[in-house]
This record gives sequence, structure tokens and C-alpha cells, in this order.
Amino acid sequence: MNPGAAGGGDATAPQPAWGGLQTSLALDGDGGCIAQARHQAADFLLQVQSEDGVAVSARAVDLTQLVVSELVTNACKYAPGPILLNVRVTGEVVEVVVWDSDPVLPVGRAADAGRVGQHGLEIVTALAHSVEAERTTVGKHITARIALTDTAR
Repeated sequence: MNPGAAGGGDATAPQPAWGGLQTSLALDGDGGCIAQARHQAADFLLQVQSEDGVAVSARAVDLTQLVVSELVTNACKYAPGPILLNVRVTGEVVEVVVWDSDPVLPVGRAADAGRVGQHGLEIVTALAHSVEAERTTVGKHITARIALTDTAR
């Protein structure tokens, strides 16, 4: 894996102007793309830890994989077409950005222990330090920021 290398993608998907420690992955939305995205994120964090000396806790890797899984699952479920995953390390956080073609922004639902499913955004919001959703020219992107270490704010 090469940080900063994009894996193909849709020409209409917004491309981040990030330099440095990042990886991108274009996904087609098929059944295996969620696992592929989780592995890409974990491999990237382990790489920046071993090759670049960035402090990354095992908890940060686990939380990042869960956040990636939830965001990519939602994109697969609700948006037609391709999905773009960007993961980058900036300061003391890892930023997970998932772009999809649906312009409708997600809305968090009130907690309901009896509800089956549709808890993805609740989970992401509980795990991440911040979550933002923004419309783009085509579709939207969701950004979640997760601390790289257990002591980071």
C-alpha cells in the first residue's frame, strides 16, 4: 500500500488536497467493499506506525476500522454508485472521510434500544471526537476524527 495513492475512482468525486500521510481507496459498493475498506484503514495505520514512527494505539486501529465499516456500510446501503474512502493522519488524529453520490445528509436518530439496525451514525458519533457531513458538487462526504492514542484529545 502506498499512502497518498488513489485506487481509481469516479472523476466526479471530490479529491482531497491533502499531502503527507494518507491513503485513498475507490470502492464499487459490492458486498466485499466494506471488508476491503476496513483492511485498507488498518493496514495504513499500522504502516504509518511502523514506517513513519507515528504513535497509533491498538484502540485507535480498532475504532477506525469500526468507523470505516459503519460509514462505508451506510454509503453502500443508501447511495447509488461509487464510494471513495480517504484516511489521513493529521496531528494527533486520524481522519476518515467517506464520499458517496447521494446528496442527502444523514440525520442522527434518537436512541432507541428496541430499534433493530440504523444505529450506524450513532455509533460513529459515539466513537469519534468529531463528525461532520457536508454536501459536495456531486453527493456528500462524511468526516470522522478519531484520536490516534488513548491520551490524545
